[in-house]
Amino acid sequence: MRRTRIMGVLGGLVLAAGTLFGAGPAVAAPTPPAEFGSDWHDPLTAGPPVSRPGTRSCELTVAEAQFRDFTPYRGAYTPPAACGTSWSKVVLRLDGKVKGRQYDRLGHLALGGVEILRTSTPQPSPDGIQWSVEKDVTRYADTLRRPQPVEMLIGNVVDETYTGVIDVRVTLTFYTADGRHRAPDTPERVLPLGDGTVTTPRNTERLLAEVYATGSGGGCEEYWYMTTPDAAPYSCKAADGPYREVRISVDGRLAGIAAPFPTVWTGGWSNPFLWYVTPGPRAFDVQPVVYDLTPFAGLLNDGRPHRIEVSVAGVPAGQSGWSTPTNLLLWQDEGRRVVTGALTRHEQSDPANSTRYTPGSPEHRLDTDGAHRLTTTGYVDTSHGRVTTTVTRAVTNTSAHRWTDGESRDALEATWTDDESVTSGGTTTRTHRTYTMDGETTLGADARLRTVLALGDRADTVTVRAGGRPRSAHLDHTYQGDATYTTGVPRDQRHAVGTTTERHRLHGTDGCHDRTVRTAQGAVTEDRRRC
Repeated sequence: MRRTRIMGVLGGLVLAAGTLFGAGPAVAAPTPPAEFGSDWHDPLTAGPPVSRPGTRSCELTVAEAQFRDFTPYRGAYTPPAACGTSWSKVVLRLDGKVKGRQYDRLGHLALGGVEILRTSTPQPSPDGIQWSVEKDVTRYADTLRRPQPVEMLIGNVVDETYTGVIDVRVTLTFYTADGRHRAPDTPERVLPLGDGTVTTPRNTERLLAEVYATGSGGGCEEYWYMTTPDAAPYSCKAADGPYREVRISVDGRLAGIAAPFPTVWTGGWSNPFLWYVTPGPRAFDVQPVVYDLTPFAGLLNDGRPHRIEVSVAGVPAGQSGWSTPTNLLLWQDEGRRVVTGALTRHEQSDPANSTRYTPGSPEHRLDTDGAHRLTTTGYVDTSHGRVTTTVTRAVTNTSAHRWTDGESRDALEATWTDDESVTSGGTTTRTHRTYTMDGETTLGADARLRTVLALGDRADTVTVRAGGRPRSAHLDHTYQGDATYTTGVPRDQRHAVGTTTERHRLHGTDGCHDRTVRTAQGAVTEDRRRC
């Protein structure tokens, strides 16, 4: 695509803004405008709301700021004394507003160095928008039980052209535990990785790492899935092509692999009119990649500092654009001061990454195939016996990228899979994840730019416990958009039109959610719930 793209500097949470229609059958909506105007519906998604128990609660504000530049907000957090330290749930809520002209911006919130929220912002209308984001942050209870320094940043630029000041308030609501709503099993310790050196408690019996991996920052790594080797005449280069893999290592040894989610931010694919009301999957929900490092617990429990490092394979040497803040979540054995163990198996396939460039006139093509597999096994001798954990993960990526000279036509069809199996004691959890992207942007001789795009975020998870009934969850989150506008003219002369459809389905042992949101020219034309 030409550099005339309108791209942002980027680019379970739920937007809680602006639902027009209630549950049940779709209701007739107002006739949408013929084209986008100076205002549109506040952003919303079709995702499920964060459930809240009916127990006594306490709410406090952890951050409130107006972001005009790259100066972080800094404050202090103190746990709410009236709600104790045993909570059935803790819900974070961000309320934001912005008006004028502004790019999408990436933001984060950390308490005591532990990142508990990573998000991005919608692009505003001239008249202004408001949006809300909610997230269940109960798993960070260890961090939340103690006073902590607070840091929040949504890096922004405000000048005569980009006038939008991002105004946000973030609250935490604590719901007390009782006989019906018990406190869940959360980590005893949550540690920010920081400089990569960590000393874990010597009685750690389970260990997870979560990595908020994002390719962002305005350069080509924001669109890593469309980069090409040097031989191909395309504007975004990467010597090894578009294959990316997020890796974590322990003392230099590969400990986990994952496929990064191909997030499209709200200025992505050259066309902000696709995203004004309904963002793409995870655009406001930067979900962390989670690794089970329990096979390495025995090695880490020796009381010495160890190196845990995160890298992104495929990024050109010296190229910036990826952020990988990492938290370690540790469960401890209350019955032992020291838990011993060992890593007993470490097997990986040779990483595969093949790119095939086919020159053409007028169309060029790059085909990519990548794959990798890793299995680790280890045990820990706990107060309740020896527990052996085996983690197997396999990732793949296939894509076909087609473009014309000058990139006036640019198309990608891509699929990523991330399969994981974790067996620990008598419990096995298998997860199959699939991410898809199928889109095309064309720029006509009349300067009309059109983008047609379909995105998918799917996952199937089954957990089987010895002597118990299987538990399952099925996620199917899809987005389709088609938007056109005139480039190179003032905002009020773009004559933009666009339609979007988002459907979020989540069903399984814990219930059912099925919601569809459709828009046209910034107006919500359907909001249907089927569960």
